[in-house]
Amino acid sequence: MTALLESYAAGKWFRASDEGAPLLDAATGEEVARISSTGLDLAAMTGHARQVGGPAVRRLTFHERAGLLKALAKHLSTCKDELYALSTRTGATRRDSMVDIDGGIGTLFSYASKGTRELPNDTIVLDGGLEQLGRGGTFVGQHLYTSRPGVAVQINAFNFPVWGMLEKLAPAFLAGMPTIVKPASQTAYLTELAVRRIVESGILPEGALQLLSGSAGGLLDELRVQDTVAFTGSAHTAGMLRNHVNVLHGGVQLGVEADSLNCSVLGPDVTAEDPEFDLFVKSLVSEMTVKAGQKCTAIRRAIVPEAIADQVVEATRARLAKVAVGNPADPEVRMGALASLGQRDEVRKAVQALRGSAEIVYGDPDHVELVDADAERGAFLSPVLLRANPGAVEPHDVEPFGPVSTVLTYSTLDEAVALAARGKGSLVGSLVTHDPDVARTVTLGLAPWHGRLLVLDRDDAGESTGHGSPLPMLVHGGPGRAGGGEELGGVRGVLHHMQRTAVQGSPDMVTAITGRWTTGSQRRVDDVHPFRKSLAELRVGDTISSASRTVTLEDIAHFAEFTGDTFYAHTDEEAARANPLFGGIVAHGYLVVSLAAGLFVEPNPGPVLANFGVDNLRFLTPVKAGDEIAVTLTVKQITPRTSADYGEVRWDAVVTNAAGEPVATYDVLTLVAKTWPPA
Repeated sequence: MTALLESYAAGKWFRASDEGAPLLDAATGEEVARISSTGLDLAAMTGHARQVGGPAVRRLTFHERAGLLKALAKHLSTCKDELYALSTRTGATRRDSMVDIDGGIGTLFSYASKGTRELPNDTIVLDGGLEQLGRGGTFVGQHLYTSRPGVAVQINAFNFPVWGMLEKLAPAFLAGMPTIVKPASQTAYLTELAVRRIVESGILPEGALQLLSGSAGGLLDELRVQDTVAFTGSAHTAGMLRNHVNVLHGGVQLGVEADSLNCSVLGPDVTAEDPEFDLFVKSLVSEMTVKAGQKCTAIRRAIVPEAIADQVVEATRARLAKVAVGNPADPEVRMGALASLGQRDEVRKAVQALRGSAEIVYGDPDHVELVDADAERGAFLSPVLLRANPGAVEPHDVEPFGPVSTVLTYSTLDEAVALAARGKGSLVGSLVTHDPDVARTVTLGLAPWHGRLLVLDRDDAGESTGHGSPLPMLVHGGPGRAGGGEELGGVRGVLHHMQRTAVQGSPDMVTAITGRWTTGSQRRVDDVHPFRKSLAELRVGDTISSASRTVTLEDIAHFAEFTGDTFYAHTDEEAARANPLFGGIVAHGYLVVSLAAGLFVEPNPGPVLANFGVDNLRFLTPVKAGDEIAVTLTVKQITPRTSADYGEVRWDAVVTNAAGEPVATYDVLTLVAKTWPPA
């Protein structure tokens, strides 16, 4: 007997007591492994995640978690050859394996970067600005995100055994949640290998990642409020999950990515001589053949202008004829096998259903010419292109999860949008056009029905990642039939796993809770200029209140001449007086900010290494010649960088006039040494 896949549960590898069910090589039919979860203690898994994994992950800041994701991505990069070799047995060509394995590793790198750049070196995230809840400023509100003390369960499909795991793991881990992975059985051997290499590395805290190989059994019975489930698979299975008592009444959050009849629309502006025509055909064939069409984002419906449909069909047929199908290990093969013989049977049934209102214009679902492969043992299928009859219903209802697409025709843009909408919600749609008006009309029509839209033309084609490639910085999910869930999307994917709470209190209390200085809370002033303090010495609330300076007419004239900013409000008394906003010559806003810097800056070399920008700059009240200004600068937020000997300090700056009115407000951003003098 070949190897029996094991689960990684409660800190150790578990092997089922029975022989398990066989898992076959998609291309040769040989047994690769067996799988079973008989005897696995699911309560122990969830308990281990909550009691060991969760606390260990939540003790880390976002930056520390991001650092571990980056280390994990680097480690898995050293394992790619081993993963690629095993991936071939799923029916994947080298190109297919790159999409799955490199795509998953790339997602780890992306989230590691975003965690460092876009999240604080803290364990909470502030959402939006401060809300003033009382007239006197003593009662305020702040939204914030905190980690949930639960378990993130992922139930994945067979088509992406590596990417499917890593794209869900990365945002959940950043959010502070431990993960239990339940891969689809057919390709679970590849997921198990990846998890083994992760566990062996020791990079992630114990309990942060567990693996369930085999049936999930009563896993959902062990879940409760604060737990989440991310499911990728059929709408039928999603329906059963939605009706589980713990989802309906127990507070378990369920995200679903289900069936999706994605479409690609060819714009009416495109002719057979345009580069967009070739882009459309190339995209269609690629989406039919990458992963043998076993992608939830593949193009199932090609919606083209009626006048050019014959040319689209002929060009697609010609390109499909060049696709070599067969042994995925052969470098000449462009399309490998489906995941299993059973999956091939399902696709054949779907093609038969589609033939009720469409004719096959390329391919034979019952026969395919193969390169170095056995059609009797491997789950091979020819690419199949159909052309729908007018008024066809089946293409909008039947999803053939394989190398199959149907061409539908339209006469008007409204008809094209209506055809796309009949898919009842999709993960992704694409529009190939070089006409901006077509792009706007179709995009606005398709947007409510799609989670992502690609507008492809000659200008972006060189850098486009293609119709079917989810990207970690963009949302992956879709409405309606596509499941209604949402994954990835950069930091959005992290916040999906966290709890947003509105906190109300005094400014001092909100400052204490958030670790970020809140307008109205206490300021600390001492004899040491804040710019002389290292990161180790600075505290939120440290403040300097400057002396005042009179802004003269000469200052304004010199700044106008020196910078070339001779806008009339600064140079023409009569014109400036005629404007009710000014009532006479006023100082440049940037002059005010420049003078304010001169009032608060400590000029000597010290722990403040550099100013790298300002945020939220607003000019509130004009400053006229003769006005006095002063500035109050307060440490608002301190963010140490884990990989450098300095950190970022955000300062709250308020410039006031002699009457105490704010004339400008903004945040100053500086880099400050962790110690001074440097160690």
